[in-house]
Amino acid sequence: MRNPFLIDEPTTISFSGGRTSAYLLWRVLQANQGLPKEAVVCFANTGKEEEATLEFVRDCSVNWNVPIHWLEYRDNAQKFEEVTFETASRNGEPFEQIIHKRQILPNVRARFCTVELKIRTMARFSKNLGWGDYQNFIGIRADEPRRAAKMKPDNVREHVRMPLHEAGISKTNVLSFWRNSDFDLNLPIINGETIGGNCDLCFLKAMPKIITLVKQNPERAKWWAKMEEIGSTYTTGNGAVFSLNRPKYAEIHKYLDKQTELFSQESIDCFCGD
Repeated sequence: MRNPFLIDEPTTISFSGGRTSAYLLWRVLQANQGLPKEAVVCFANTGKEEEATLEFVRDCSVNWNVPIHWLEYRDNAQKFEEVTFETASRNGEPFEQIIHKRQILPNVRARFCTVELKIRTMARFSKNLGWGDYQNFIGIRADEPRRAAKMKPDNVREHVRMPLHEAGISKTNVLSFWRNSDFDLNLPIINGETIGGNCDLCFLKAMPKIITLVKQNPERAKWWAKMEEIGSTYTTGNGAVFSLNRPKYAEIHKYLDKQTELFSQESIDCFCGD
């Protein structure tokens, strides 16, 4: 059986900034004795990542001596810009640009934030390299069958590859690796779940997690509340809020003294990954 981490054709390695996608990158580096000349590593920043996530991406690049391309969506002719750890957006600027461009807010049924800020931004960067056909490595594990099913050829382009899924790698394997590593993502793990991470108060996260994050840092809610104000100036209904089934971000502060069980639910799967 061929090692699923070997690369011998143009390949984009999608790095979300989480522990799983970082582990995918490490396995690629081990299998190929470094980053193959046919591959590039891309981190697409929405501007709403935790600072710890940005630091982790930088640390992986430094500790493993691997170049990582930091990309951000831009409303310009190229539709992306390459940035660095120092110049990366930290106040949601790329996210806000796509909201103004679309004049609606993304929601559970229309997750254009992921599509535009991450998937298409990385695809545009790869196309800009002059590549024709290429494969895309993404960090979906063997214990994520629902996410893996969405990546089948019937649903997405056939060049998407899931080496961790192919290799039978689970969350247990990933967390074991980081427990024995010299560095790690500086975000806590509670009941096997990373608290925080990609897009700090993403509307796809379960409400208990949102409540916990706002309790930790009430400032997190301000940007999301501002976007809902902007959304309401463009449209009404679904397009004016991130979710119809929970309070607006400006109202969430009112619920901080209530039991989180009132909002018990699972997070929704997203390409942004771990």
